[in-house]
Amino acid sequence: MPEVKRVVLAYSGGLDTSVILRWLIETYRCDVVAYCADLGQGEELIPIRDKALKTGAVAVHVVDLRETFVRDFIFPMLRANAIYEGAYLLGTSIARPLIAQAQVEIALKERADAVAHGATGKGNDQVRFELTYAALAPQLTVLAPWREWDLNSRTALLDFARRHDIPVPVTAERPYSTDRNLFHISYEGGILEDPWAAPPDKMFQLTQSPEAAPDIPIDILVEFERGDPVAVDGRRLGPVELLTTLNRVGGEHGIGRVDLVENRYVGMKSRGVYETPGGTILHVARRALESLTLDREVLHLRDGLVPRYAEMIYYGFWFAPERRTLQTLMDECAQDVTGSVRLKLYKGNVTVTGRRSPLSLYRTDFATFEADTVYRQRDAEGFINLNALRLKIRSLRDRRG
Repeated sequence: MPEVKRVVLAYSGGLDTSVILRWLIETYRCDVVAYCADLGQGEELIPIRDKALKTGAVAVHVVDLRETFVRDFIFPMLRANAIYEGAYLLGTSIARPLIAQAQVEIALKERADAVAHGATGKGNDQVRFELTYAALAPQLTVLAPWREWDLNSRTALLDFARRHDIPVPVTAERPYSTDRNLFHISYEGGILEDPWAAPPDKMFQLTQSPEAAPDIPIDILVEFERGDPVAVDGRRLGPVELLTTLNRVGGEHGIGRVDLVENRYVGMKSRGVYETPGGTILHVARRALESLTLDREVLHLRDGLVPRYAEMIYYGFWFAPERRTLQTLMDECAQDVTGSVRLKLYKGNVTVTGRRSPLSLYRTDFATFEADTVYRQRDAEGFINLNALRLKIRSLRDRRG
């Protein structure tokens, strides 16, 4: 067991980190500084400071990272159109490197010799946290209680919490864990571990069910400049306000629910349920605008790299050189993504109804089915013959056999 004197714990106030705070004090006989990142959890943060101090923390830091989160993490990820395994918009994955980055900064300020997190030994978050620690402050000792203690189940954690009078939000009536930030809410564990069981509708917090959404669709206009969203319905908004606005309107219309079984980095499959209303709207809008403004070969090259980029975020390599290098390409591809997209929101669906851009590569005079003077249709014959040549040669060879 490493000898540590002062630990900065990534603390959420939930079941795991509440128990961990007390467990670290009793096990390592050390000071524990509780640190909580404000990524848009809202009312969840109100009791954090008092709860941490009552549980034994010597100091508490609640750091407002909302602007940094959207501007420097979510927007770059959206410029790459990153989606993991075709469905997951990476709301939890993209938050972890920022949480860990600020945690390292506090550890250095507090002159701590260790950092700790509440990720389990089965999950992805342990990798995301610890790869960030390694990239930014490898001299710090890393404590991962889930890999050390004998509290090997949610039931054992609840028993520990009861013995130490630690109030926790997870109960038999709410048997699943959640993670919330400005981009999404995730749900996993408990009753959701059965991939055949439908998630209870009362579980969802950001979105109405599509069935309960308004019967009348709504049209919205999203504007982009150089790859980033800047306005909704003609109103320029800062990053946080823009995402909050889209979350609200998207949630009202049942946008952004995803239920999937995904492949964790550690090798197992897990079932997760997600709500990402604003992110879903932005993703659909970006794709529509890119169809106007990106060169075909640039778009195809970029799209071929999206799965790899998404894996880097999912696996926790945000601060790795390969992600930084690939981000340069993604940002360069996004330079022409300027313009407006009109979308219809209706009962869980986002439909593109219009797109326009001052940098559009779409030319009606070339694409029209009516008479034109700029495209010689006869030229297509030679184009097709040259592309068909290798196929003809192969067919002639095979016939001889």
